Amino acid sequence: MYTGKTEKPCCLCGNPDTESRLDLPPRAVQQLDNSGPIAWQDIVGEVSIYFCASDWETVVDLVLDAGMSPLSRCNAARADFDLREDFEALLNDVRDEPDQRPLEREMREESRRVIEEYDEDDHVDVRDLVEARVVTWALEDLTDDAVAADD
Repeated sequence: MYTGKTEKPCCLCGNPDTESRLDLPPRAVQQLDNSGPIAWQDIVGEVSIYFCASDWETVVDLVLDAGMSPLSRCNAARADFDLREDFEALLNDVRDEPDQRPLEREMREESRRVIEEYDEDDHVDVRDLVEARVVTWALEDLTDDAVAADD
């Protein structure tokens, strides 16, 4: 039985032939289009979004040249993620939300490392740089939103 990631269609256009994948922290799901009904707190592990060849070129240009994140245009219905099992309804028991901070910390540190290496050495893959910038921006935006909500 295969239990790994299944490839989803392009999160922008729905094309089933995808070329690239970005892995995001669970909280970033909030920034995707149509993400309202998804409880990001119940996501286990990272969220993956896929892009077809033509949309990937657009995403690279958008991120590297324009300095903008593509997440608001990506359809959450086409994202790949695992939800924790809902034993609460079955057992009438409330479980603690999973702690996403270690995963976010790991992804933030890896993103910083990739960006620093790319600035020093051009041997870093463009896909890795795009993912690092998108993850960094997503976490910064989400942190700013959380601080603003606390005010």
